[in-house]
Amino acid sequence: MTLKKKLAVSTLAVSMAAASVAGFPFSSQGLAKHLSGVASAASVDNAALQARADLLYKNLGDPGRAALRATRAEINEKIDSAKFNALFAPVLDNLQPDVNKTELYNLFNDVANVYYDLNYTDLKDIRNNEAYIAVLKQIAADAGVADLTVDDVIDFVLGVETSLKNLVSNKTTAELVALAKNPSAQEKLFDDAIDVVLGATAGANKYTVSTVLTNLGVSKADIKASVNAVRAELTTDKEAATQLALAYISAFGLGYNPGSGNGGGGGVAGGGTTTTTLTPAEAFAKASIFDASKYVVITGDKATVKLVDADILAAFDKLVAAAKAVGYTGPLTLTLDLGPIKVSTVEVPLSKVIVDAATAKGIANMGVTYNSLTVTIPMAQFNTEVALTVTTAADTTVTSITKLKLASSVYDFGFTVKNVPTTTFKQPLTIKLPLKDTTGLDKELLSVAKVVYSNLQFQGGVLDGEYIVEPRDTFSSYAVLENKVSFSDIAKVQAWAGRQIQVVAAKGAIEGIGNGKFAPKNNVTRAEFAKMLVRALNLENSTATENFSDVSSTAWYAPYVAVAAEKGIIQGRNSTTFDPTATITRAEMATLISRALKLTHPDAKTDASALSKFSDAAKISATLKDGVAFAASNNLVIGDAGKFNPTNTASRAEAAVIIYRTINFK
Repeated sequence: MTLKKKLAVSTLAVSMAAASVAGFPFSSQGLAKHLSGVASAASVDNAALQARADLLYKNLGDPGRAALRATRAEINEKIDSAKFNALFAPVLDNLQPDVNKTELYNLFNDVANVYYDLNYTDLKDIRNNEAYIAVLKQIAADAGVADLTVDDVIDFVLGVETSLKNLVSNKTTAELVALAKNPSAQEKLFDDAIDVVLGATAGANKYTVSTVLTNLGVSKADIKASVNAVRAELTTDKEAATQLALAYISAFGLGYNPGSGNGGGGGVAGGGTTTTTLTPAEAFAKASIFDASKYVVITGDKATVKLVDADILAAFDKLVAAAKAVGYTGPLTLTLDLGPIKVSTVEVPLSKVIVDAATAKGIANMGVTYNSLTVTIPMAQFNTEVALTVTTAADTTVTSITKLKLASSVYDFGFTVKNVPTTTFKQPLTIKLPLKDTTGLDKELLSVAKVVYSNLQFQGGVLDGEYIVEPRDTFSSYAVLENKVSFSDIAKVQAWAGRQIQVVAAKGAIEGIGNGKFAPKNNVTRAEFAKMLVRALNLENSTATENFSDVSSTAWYAPYVAVAAEKGIIQGRNSTTFDPTATITRAEMATLISRALKLTHPDAKTDASALSKFSDAAKISATLKDGVAFAASNNLVIGDAGKFNPTNTASRAEAAVIIYRTINFK
């Protein structure tokens, strides 16, 4: 996989050893755990993650970064597949003989080479790796466990780190610093922490990995033997662990100072009053969440949130000040946490005072979260009072019209602007839908479905742990389903495009031609590819318009061409003609993908030297070379026998593959 960002973490073993400082979380769930109840996993946003990442990075300094890079380099140099099998033999010997140990090594190696970045790009790539998913499912089946995912592995690591934090929670800052510099003491702590986590095989705090290991007969001694073998193999990991520990203590104020009453980990002030001083990053995370539960008024089967303008404006000011304290300059989101609500309908009115103040104070978004559901509203598009209404509908709303498996509750979203119902938005509102029991479901085929006149329109959505996130420019009833789509004519491309076709079709980004056929070898038209791109990247905007004389306003592709043209992804042949039925070449397809991704991922880089891998690079049109280079740099396009074949007409199967890679681009 391509590593994109600046801060390499240590190996699984080093991460655990360094976890005497609780480690830096891999995900929003991990962040919530380390905030000690400040925010729920569902409500932690990227701004809070960014603030903590930046703060840790600053506190590492050049020596710390160098130590982590050295450990990563040593792992790559010393631990190949054969060495991995030898080091982890106490564990691997308990697996069935047909388990693909090479993929387990690849998983270990990828985790060891993860880079921290603001979107957890590499971690998401690991989570979505089909080979890793397959081998973990096989291990789960052998252990008699319903499922085992990459997230479970990460959760296991976080569990060790959290246990270590608990073990040192009563230590002073000075004691923690001394501990960070004492490798032997760290190893003893690690042994104690892993005992705790490996023993958690039942109850609310159980770990799936612990259950799997126990069922397979892997003992605590086996685990410790493997980890100790890795430690013995490396010479740089102790310094990396020390540097990460010291950075974490410095950044997040772990430990307490006796007599001060306000140490980073909390202390007892005079008179027996307990006070806690938050670090700037923790204060920012806390300020991003507004506890609105006390404003919820329930009447019958409806909950109405009756906010006090002055309280929300004060929360805006607090968030702006907290952001300034950590140097965060990105878009701010204040999330209203309503807490658990048992009635079916929830209404959240936002007064004109709140709407106007949000824009004036630089609050880009307001979120609403309850019962693990979150809706995020971009505020700049409104200049008067608005109200969000969400009703949890009966499952039969969907199950009565399809046999596809439902993977979430059914939600009916409503929105009013100055009491007038509004269903379309210039800036999409983002819905984060919690998943129900997904046992036995293929998570990669989960898709948000819009209910339209007793029919379903599949919109896609990005899987985020136990949630699906989807921006919507229109409101209606939505639910998540496992959308299994099959075609009878893809056998000849199954090996290299079969899964991709299935997933892209499940997300609604590409469709068959009817009668259960996909026509994988057929050419792709400009209109078809416009739809694929807009759907794949969630760029729909019902307010977009176009003025091409050859695009009828009633054509199925008109709204997609409008968005693609408006955003500069696809240009017309001239100012008045689009040529929707013309086919596109491979070079054109790569360029269109590149333009679209640069909109959604402006930080993505282009390596011009990537073209050198193609022996026919000279045949790429000068106007398309940058786009092809971007696509090649990010492994969106791969040549055939060293050639790119830029002028070949793109097939539907090729389009499905590149759209699949686009969906998974992070």
